Amino acid sequence: MTRRGGRRRLGLLACTTLLVAGCGSAEPDPGPASPTTAGPAATRSFAAGAAGAGDPYFPSYGNGGYDVAHYTVKVRYDPETDKLSGTTTMRATATADLSAFNLDLAGLTVRSVTVDGAAARHSRTGNELVVTPATGLTSGNGFTAEIRYDGRPEPLRTESLGEGGWLHTSDGAIALGQPESASTWFPVNDHPSDKATYDFEITVPKGLTAVSNGVPKGKSTSGDWTTWKWSEGAPAASYLTTVAIGKFRVTTGEHKGRPVYSAVTTQLPQGAPDRSIARTVEVADYLESVFGPYPFDSYGGVVIDDDRIRYALETQSRPVYSASFFRQGDNTGVVAHELAHQWYGNSVSIQRWQDIWLNEGLATYAEWLWAEHSGSTTVQRTFEQKYANAGSQVWRTPPGKPGVENLFSRSVYDRGGMTVHALRVAVGDTAFFTVLRTWAAERKNGNATTADFVALAERVSGKKLAKVFDPWLYGTERPPAPKPL
Repeated sequence: MTRRGGRRRLGLLACTTLLVAGCGSAEPDPGPASPTTAGPAATRSFAAGAAGAGDPYFPSYGNGGYDVAHYTVKVRYDPETDKLSGTTTMRATATADLSAFNLDLAGLTVRSVTVDGAAARHSRTGNELVVTPATGLTSGNGFTAEIRYDGRPEPLRTESLGEGGWLHTSDGAIALGQPESASTWFPVNDHPSDKATYDFEITVPKGLTAVSNGVPKGKSTSGDWTTWKWSEGAPAASYLTTVAIGKFRVTTGEHKGRPVYSAVTTQLPQGAPDRSIARTVEVADYLESVFGPYPFDSYGGVVIDDDRIRYALETQSRPVYSASFFRQGDNTGVVAHELAHQWYGNSVSIQRWQDIWLNEGLATYAEWLWAEHSGSTTVQRTFEQKYANAGSQVWRTPPGKPGVENLFSRSVYDRGGMTVHALRVAVGDTAFFTVLRTWAAERKNGNATTADFVALAERVSGKKLAKVFDPWLYGTERPPAPKPL
């Protein structure tokens, strides 16, 4: 993610509107089911899955007891009424013997739930949808859940992080945000530790475009409605899903056998946003030369114009950019930042939110690399300027353990980038760039932690690196300027 100016990054970009009418279930929660199946299942101890993924920063985010493989999300949204209706089908595997399991769903009214085709009971506790299947789910077995819902979607708001999720806009809607947003328009295990593949079918009034993640799969019109289809075949963290509905200047093409699909809102005159986004594949090719093969099956970007959104977000395969990044002219630096996230943050995702510097520090460093590649300034000069001019808050806030309040602070970005450069100076260019490529290759489509990154850097360089990482990631004073080890 890239923030614009000094404002806190808002955690929502809502392109698809979920209906937020009523949170109640059609019937009260009867409590966990007690399986009565004879044979081996009768000896099992079935219990409800956890109502959180266990993230220390956000204990209620995500859920436990199952692993999602795929979501098929079908929604219809009418901007005139700001109403959304949808059916989401989730394919998952139980990782415990479950009598019930939770999904994250903010607002919206659930109309029905089935599990493996059989009606399931459901109830709501805040933004938690509790599903109780007719019979228990056995650990290691796959299951399919289908949820029908509708309502007026609304963003999620927190005091420290702002808002994120579904936003009704002047010509449609957008769904976007970090650390959470997906649960405002479909039921989901909303934590990056449970990545999945996605198919989206987004039906909107004829004349509007609906842009989402992955490969475009065509559109069809029936009466006054058009359905746009998208498919993301690589595992994605839920906050990296998006939908943007409105009127756009769309450009399409192909690059290295992959589709290119970009959209710039027609609310902006043609100019800097179009030129900057048109260089997406050029920037991606340069980053590929540094980080290794581009990890996804499509390219593109979306530019929107809404004063509530003053950031860019690395939504998978198709980042979303605020128009504010292009007010002063062309800006390929922000494109480099969000595209770098396709490797670091998207393909290689964090296991817990505390390690967000792994995403933002590496993406910030990619901006510095791109600036040097394009002849603007050297990486060393950029580091020196950041090191000399960083405010006291940057040095007081450890990027490796920033706390929820500082999750998207300048320390995470700028000191995160400086940490990456300190590693480069310490181990030398050969080992450093090998670390970056190996990190992307070995962790592709997975999750990782800071400890994993440090272990890799030590393995590749053959050096103990606590003297590098400890002061830069966890210290509360400005570290000495980096030197070779």
